[in-house]
Amino acid sequence: MLNIEIGDTVYETELEDNSSAVALKEKLKEEPLILNMNDYGNFEKVGKLPWKLPQNNRQITTDAGDIILYLGNQLVLYYDKNSWNFTPIGKIKNIDKTKLREVLGKGDVTVKFSINEEI
Repeated sequence: MLNIEIGDTVYETELEDNSSAVALKEKLKEEPLILNMNDYGNFEKVGKLPWKLPQNNRQITTDAGDIILYLGNQLVLYYDKNSWNFTPIGKIKNIDKTKLREVLGKGDVTVKFSINEEI
């Protein structure tokens, strides 16, 4: 399970079944990742990864809570819709568009990504 910490709250994320999500999980097992994510287009937060991940791009339409790999080296948290050729990484569970916009706030945000190994 991928955990995303925004402020004082941790959100669970269901990971996609692809090599990109597996590679991210392996990296996060080594240590958590803290990204400064910049707002882009008033529908997503984008953070540059310190390494590249394999891409599994396909044409999709994102929705609030989707976590996407862009260009193999950027993680994107969507809080609204967008259509493009992306690699899905996962989806934040139990949160809607309104709440996610509130949590992410306006402008930049710091987000911590970590792995919670389930037994």
